[in-house]
Amino acid sequence: MSKETILVIEDEKDIRELITYNLNREGYKATGAADGTKALLAIGAHTPDLIVLDLMLPGIDGLDLCRQLKANENTVQIPIIMVTAKGEEEDIIKGLEMGADDYITKPFSPKILAARVKAVLRRKQQEKLEVEIKEKSIHVHNLLIDPAKHKVLIEDKEVELTLTEFRILYYLASKPGWVCTRYQIVEATRGKDYFVTDRSVDVLIFGLRNKMGKYGSYIETVRGIGYRFKE
Repeated sequence: MSKETILVIEDEKDIRELITYNLNREGYKATGAADGTKALLAIGAHTPDLIVLDLMLPGIDGLDLCRQLKANENTVQIPIIMVTAKGEEEDIIKGLEMGADDYITKPFSPKILAARVKAVLRRKQQEKLEVEIKEKSIHVHNLLIDPAKHKVLIEDKEVELTLTEFRILYYLASKPGWVCTRYQIVEATRGKDYFVTDRSVDVLIFGLRNKMGKYGSYIETVRGIGYRFKE
């Protein structure tokens, strides 16, 4: 289950408690704040992984709060899903232009909100992985993974990998010795332009090992859990 922390900023107690209850049922750690001032204090004490932000708040309204968070280097990376009862294009456009990641209009299904939360968190994780890939090459004995050129070299010979295979190899190799579950591999490597399921991970690993030849043994199977890159 996911353990990401979510801050729900909503002044109506019943709605706030309903949202936090349903997100907690989905496996997240959701807490609430009744207004912008309390939200800023909560964020200062513990930076959440995502914010669900109602636009109609007393005091500091949702748009102003969004503007403040996106202007602060300590909070700019926190994804924000706006919640509005209006459904007006102008408010939605303003929020998105300020850096909000998605929006949902009241009334809404808790399941739809949970799906939006999952999608935004997955997208942010993917973006983080892409930044890491651009910054760091991995060199293990005669195996070189060059993310800048999107190449894998074994004994100075290039190995042709698909985008998905490359991402899986880089993800595992960037965490030598760590056991990665199939679910973690799926969440870390799939993107909106291609699709990976936990069941297909085994097939992809099999193909990846074949392409790597004897170096395929670097990817070890951890029975009943997933895979790890040999430390």
